[in-house]
Amino acid sequence: MAKRIVINLEPGNEPPVRRKSRRWVRILALLAIVVVVVIGLAVVGGFFWWRHYQSTPAYSLTLLVDAAQRGDADELAQRIDSEAVANNMVATVSKKASARYGLAMSSATQQKIDQVMPSLLPRLKQTIHDEVAKEIKQFASSSEPKPFILLLITVPSLVKITTEGDLAKAAAAISNRNVDFTMRRDAERWKVTGYNDDVVIQRVVDSVMKELPAIGAFDSGDSMFKNSGRPRKKRGR
Repeated sequence: MAKRIVINLEPGNEPPVRRKSRRWVRILALLAIVVVVVIGLAVVGGFFWWRHYQSTPAYSLTLLVDAAQRGDADELAQRIDSEAVANNMVATVSKKASARYGLAMSSATQQKIDQVMPSLLPRLKQTIHDEVAKEIKQFASSSEPKPFILLLITVPSLVKITTEGDLAKAAAAISNRNVDFTMRRDAERWKVTGYNDDVVIQRVVDSVMKELPAIGAFDSGDSMFKNSGRPRKKRGR
């Protein structure tokens, strides 16, 4: 008589090896879900961080240095508010120009300077823009040209930035001297609205002095010189 082989398929009688393999499948599936969730959160977090960083002064300065490095005049013009820079610098330039006259300064000379400065303003704005752009190019060319991704890392490390509302101050070292930028928020970016560098200011003053009265060229109409040239009355003996 033949013997029958009976296999009990009830849940409690599964082979141990099969139960362990299913347990590992569930564990690996859970780990895969966790990894996917973590990667997804990192991607979303990185996207929002990048969008926020693009609205910071550091990113705008990076764009400025990159444009200078590539010689992109249009991008430089977008990142520098030449009119605001000139307006913020014109008072300093005028004061330093007047100071060069020293003892030769007279009321007539000062009046001429005050009359000439408004007519010089358009040219002064262009001069200031050119000088600032030149300095930024020099800052960008102080080392080998870098890809934009490397500039994103290096520029913030070379510039100290403090932000207060829609205004920002940035201090950097260019050619072994300190240079200060003032920046103002412009939509999602920032524009340079102020630039403080003694070397650039002196070069601008040199340019302005060519249009001002020559030092020592006194106006004979100045009351001070009229008085000095008037013959003295002889005292009676």
